[in-house]
Amino acid sequence: MSDAAPQRLILVRTLLALGVPSSTIAFRCRKVGGLWWRPLAGLIALTRGVLTVYQRLVAALLVCGDAAQVTGLAACRLYGLERVPDHDEVHVLIPHDQRRRSESFLLVERTSRLPPHPIVRDGIRCAPLARALVDAARRLLRIDEVRALLCEAVQRRMVTVAALRAELEAGSCRGAALVRQVVVELEDGVRSAAEGWLRDLVLAMPEFADIRWNVAVRLPNGTRVIADGFVDGVALAIELNSFAYHADLEKFDATMRRQAEMIAAGIVVVPVTPRELREDPAAVRRKLRAALEQARLRPRPAVVVG
Repeated sequence: MSDAAPQRLILVRTLLALGVPSSTIAFRCRKVGGLWWRPLAGLIALTRGVLTVYQRLVAALLVCGDAAQVTGLAACRLYGLERVPDHDEVHVLIPHDQRRRSESFLLVERTSRLPPHPIVRDGIRCAPLARALVDAARRLLRIDEVRALLCEAVQRRMVTVAALRAELEAGSCRGAALVRQVVVELEDGVRSAAEGWLRDLVLAMPEFADIRWNVAVRLPNGTRVIADGFVDGVALAIELNSFAYHADLEKFDATMRRQAEMIAAGIVVVPVTPRELREDPAAVRRKLRAALEQARLRPRPAVVVG
């Protein structure tokens, strides 16, 4: 029965087709002393106990049919993303003309845009990553969670910003406000939640209206560096020094060398940490304004954006 009952899970209709009487099913699923139980309507677990994360995925696809695809946070986890918020549900896409209710850990979404080519991850049919990300992000309530999820996927080159934009425009507007904001940030070059905080702070400062994000700058000696934020008119760089990123000593050394090269070329470099942005944004604004005044008082160095 192993093929019919993956992960010790089997549909009621399959048991009946195999000749197991409904009375036997009911007896074995009794609350006291029963060997089986019903995790979802129409599904039997052939062993007692709490379903594992993987069993939930298998259960969701079993009850939703052969066309169903896992999407949202559960699919993002299967794709190997790390900044996925804790979740209990399995979000599943089914054809629009199919009927299945959400229950327990199962979140069912009927869609007329069922992806034609699901991706199999660890034996589980998943929606393509761009769809899974947008489906997940639409149900998150905190913008930092949306930023962390989408930025990780883009930063790791698992998905393009263009693919996220296309999926966002093609899908439902429900819950899309935060996703749309973060996609705009990504299109502007932001690549982390902390960069999003910095961008929000700087955008509220009119004197930094011409700032560009994650931009390449060519130094007089021909070296090309990437500045987190760059005000071209006065050659001022804003650098986000994140402990989570720089805990890697090689990355820390590379960042220090890059910033030293910019300073040596005459660029005014302003380091900012995520903690400063969270705990004392007013102090960050003062620091940025002071650096801007300093940059305006000296001749602009011969550095070129691009």
